[in-house]
Amino acid sequence: MTTKENDAATEETDGALHLERLNANLAKVEELSSRLVAALAEKKSVSPSLQGPSQDLFAKAAAAYMTEMMSNPAKLIEHQIGFWGKSLRHYVAAQHLLAQGKLEAPEEIAPQDRRFSNPLWQTHPYFNFIKQQYLLNAEAMDQAIQDIDNLDDAEKKRVEYFSRQIMDMFSPTNFLGTNPEALARAVETDGESLVKGLENLVRDIEANQGDVQVTLADKDAFKVGENIASAEGSVVFRNRMFELIQYAPTTKTVHKTPLIIFPPWINKFYILDLKPQNSLIRWIVDQGYTLFVVSWVNPDPSYADVGMDTYVEEGYLTAIAEAKKITGEKEVNAIGYCIAGTTLSLTLALMAKRGDKSVKSATFFTTLTDFSDQGEVGVFLNDDFVDGIEREVAEKGILDSFFMSRTFSFLRSNDLVYGPAIRSYMMGEKPPAFDLLYWNGDGTNLPARMSVEYLRGLCQGDKLATDGFPLCGETLTLKDVKVPLCAIACETDHIAAWKSSYEGVRQMGSRSKTFILSESGHIAGIVNPPSKKKYGHYTNSDLKLDADAWLETATFYEGSWWPRWEAWLSKKSGAQVPARAPGDSGQKVLGPAPGTYVISAPKA
Repeated sequence: MTTKENDAATEETDGALHLERLNANLAKVEELSSRLVAALAEKKSVSPSLQGPSQDLFAKAAAAYMTEMMSNPAKLIEHQIGFWGKSLRHYVAAQHLLAQGKLEAPEEIAPQDRRFSNPLWQTHPYFNFIKQQYLLNAEAMDQAIQDIDNLDDAEKKRVEYFSRQIMDMFSPTNFLGTNPEALARAVETDGESLVKGLENLVRDIEANQGDVQVTLADKDAFKVGENIASAEGSVVFRNRMFELIQYAPTTKTVHKTPLIIFPPWINKFYILDLKPQNSLIRWIVDQGYTLFVVSWVNPDPSYADVGMDTYVEEGYLTAIAEAKKITGEKEVNAIGYCIAGTTLSLTLALMAKRGDKSVKSATFFTTLTDFSDQGEVGVFLNDDFVDGIEREVAEKGILDSFFMSRTFSFLRSNDLVYGPAIRSYMMGEKPPAFDLLYWNGDGTNLPARMSVEYLRGLCQGDKLATDGFPLCGETLTLKDVKVPLCAIACETDHIAAWKSSYEGVRQMGSRSKTFILSESGHIAGIVNPPSKKKYGHYTNSDLKLDADAWLETATFYEGSWWPRWEAWLSKKSGAQVPARAPGDSGQKVLGPAPGTYVISAPKA
């Protein structure tokens, strides 16, 4: 047999093997398709008001656009001609290269976008043409919305957001036929990547009772209490609302005044104790503090009547009393993160009304108390959504964690929805072993009454910053918060906008106020250990300035804010005393940290 004949035989054999693998994978696709149909059949009916804004918003936008078109047709024509001109130049440039026999992409005229980082988007004429035209279309739609003058600011912001969601959904990266990286992977693997992707999709739909919610992190890579949330400590108190964890000291002496952290109950507390190298809990203990952390219960429908007052009375005030009892101290320092910071401000205002001086100082992480500007999350705080939530919780007794997780994910849809979906469902990749994303997927439910009180009274009514929020028989305002305080906000926070956080702090009645602005967002700006030397921070002692002027005249410092805050806290934490270990006060130890509430199903 000649060399050519050998090569031909080898190619024929390889081709047959590839075809066999491809047919086998296609057979798996048929099998998985049956599972997919069965999983989708389990999908429960969800109110349209929890799926998107009311039709009134789009009707107003359409009416405003028509009004603009009638009153100022020249602007519309100019806009359309500009879009047509760019599209035509793009098409002509592509055709010109093809006519010359060049399989090349024309010069880039669309803005850069990191979704299109694969080189084929730049070099392949077909994929480049699709990408550039998509970006031109998106740019044109953005401009059309910006040109609408007959919508109020809040409505325009919502139209911008939901229009962007539609544009992001139709990105060519999200479809197999127009995603060169996914197509190449399918060819390289003889379709196996598509089979794995379909397996991932079916798994996610089955796990979420018919809903599509992409798994962001490898669930087998982490175990709470072992390789995350593993700081040494003990549960020293438990009631129906929370477990109180006291962490074991790592220094011979500690500050006299104990510190207690109230994390948000929208997620689990261990965002502050992920891996040892980025654990704020470990770092605080290493600085010489007796540290308590609240681990909130994950409620089930039996908690339907739990409200903001319950979280304050059975949560905050009880935890503070227990920390005082265990340490024998008359005062504690307290930290509240996000919604837990909002509720800490309510608690402090209530304590001031009652003459209770148990809290020596307070620290707020990314906390909103003035909701006059709700930031990006405000697009979900109108009546169309909140009415739907109120109906949902009245029926179910809880706001299921699914809705909260989806809402926050769509605030960063390309990073937390479409990007992960592409990698998982089209590329067939296993979710990454990423501790932060694992925590992000470990959501909790919210009690019915608490959800409505928070959304109606605080978010929509802005009562704490205006005429007062009624709680536990008192009417509470920000002026009632009078303890020394330090607030840390984050520059690109999409949940608690820093300027709104700043305005809330300015209205508080405290004489001693410190405000620190960290670089980065809601999580990364807080979980920012000094060892990483990653994000810097700003300070400015003049809180009489408005937010823009405060930042303009602020001093920037490289690195984490943690040491600066700890220097502030240490001055309010008293002299050094012998380190306190869980149980040494005679308080019964109920079990090791991180406790049971953080890993258990919703509490029955």
